[in-house]
Amino acid sequence: MSAAAQITAIAVGLAIAAGAGYWAAQLHQSAPQAPLAGAPQAAAETESPSTGERKILYYRNPMGLPDTSPEPKKDSMGMDYVPVYADDRADDAGVVVVSPARMQTLGVKTAEVEMGAVDATVRASGRIEIDERSQVVVAPRFEGWIERLHVNAVGDPVKKGQPLFTAYSPELQAAGEELRIADRLAEQSAAHDALASESARRLAAATRTRLRNLEVAGQTGARQVFHAPVSGVVLDKPAIQGGRFMPGEALFRIADLSKVWVIADVYEQDLARVHVGQSASITLDAFPGRSFEARVAFLYPSLDAATRSTPVRLELDNAQGLLRPGMFAQLTLAVGDTSAKTVVPSSAIIDDGARQIVLMALPEGRFKAQPVKLGQRGRDRVEVLEGLTVGERVVVSANFLIDSESQLKAALSNLVAADGADASGGADRASATRYEAEGTLDAVDAETGSLTLTHGEIPALKWPAMTMDFAIAAAIADSGRVKDIAPGTAVRFSFEEGEPGEYIITHIEAATASTAAPAADAAAHSGGH
Repeated sequence: MSAAAQITAIAVGLAIAAGAGYWAAQLHQSAPQAPLAGAPQAAAETESPSTGERKILYYRNPMGLPDTSPEPKKDSMGMDYVPVYADDRADDAGVVVVSPARMQTLGVKTAEVEMGAVDATVRASGRIEIDERSQVVVAPRFEGWIERLHVNAVGDPVKKGQPLFTAYSPELQAAGEELRIADRLAEQSAAHDALASESARRLAAATRTRLRNLEVAGQTGARQVFHAPVSGVVLDKPAIQGGRFMPGEALFRIADLSKVWVIADVYEQDLARVHVGQSASITLDAFPGRSFEARVAFLYPSLDAATRSTPVRLELDNAQGLLRPGMFAQLTLAVGDTSAKTVVPSSAIIDDGARQIVLMALPEGRFKAQPVKLGQRGRDRVEVLEGLTVGERVVVSANFLIDSESQLKAALSNLVAADGADASGGADRASATRYEAEGTLDAVDAETGSLTLTHGEIPALKWPAMTMDFAIAAAIADSGRVKDIAPGTAVRFSFEEGEPGEYIITHIEAATASTAAPAADAAAHSGGH
């Protein structure tokens, strides 16, 4: 090749190189800058401009227990507490995450917050009682003996004025004789001794007053017949024929049962809807399919601190005598408010004694404890005044069993619960320690890349036997090895610790006799853990 040709070829090459360099520079300027290897983008975005580090507020329990620490530490199983940063998302406060497989195992059910009428009735339990105003006792005011009983059985009906018993009393005999003598003396001395006659009349008047106070003014003999003061039923009869009685001793107790009371216990939250004069329907087990009408007559002024209820008295007629004191009764009070309100099923409410809470169902298997203010309570629904809006979903079944590993109490205490972790993150750290264990495969969640395993004790981590979720390493997930193991199968598995509070399955196989050798090799590889 000539010198001129060589010079021409070199010029063309330089031109091509220059053009390629210009094109690469333009491409580099138009493309977004990638973060440095090993520096997570999320961490770079949240770095403080002054210190370059995220501010840690406190450390929470890795298993979701309601326990925090201002300094790093480990729990009873040797797990590191998880840091909570100042720039964590507010939406994650009080949130727990449950895998779909776990939700299906626990039987979690949700319902939508909607507009509707609260079951507008007040229900209470009560009992039939005697009308206290219709009870009387027969108690002589003098000493004596019962010579004859005319009514001698408890439960016998009596009519007003009917003889009950005949009594003999020396005291009455003496008073009767004294009255007769005073009357005769007053009559005989009236003509010749006015002073004696006046004294005799005064004595007779005093004797009559004494007999009247003894309630035997119409009878002056030694024997007195006592009559029923009211119509009713004999409830109690200590009187025995031939027995002696003392002044004031109750010999008969009679009650008119043509009208009875119902004493019902109304709970504190329903008192505002109960008022005097309100109609009510009474049902009794003794008469299925039949109801009795009653009216509220009185609300007692006290409240039972143990049952948080107030007695309410209702009155109803009992002309047929069907209602017997002591019967249990079910009370239904009609309340006229049927307007539409924001309501949730009663089973959605969790009452911890200090406040009322519902468990809101968020997307991606997330649940959050939400305090609410309640209004009227019905049979199946509860009015929500504050805390929820129509269209949101709440948990109505398995409220307290959302996730045993996350401990729902952590959410109820407004702690930050663990968010869904990347199943493959942190599994490739060179310094990770591998642990071996045996257990049972409960469920596989392919969507979140996690397994639910029930395993025995793991002494290396000081773990007791329990059921928990593990992430799946990317190599295991890609190989499809997990799909070959059916839920309920006994397995042997290896796992490593990933991010704080995260444990990742690196090897799993069915625990059969043919897998004993591979399991032993894996144990040797783990360094004796």
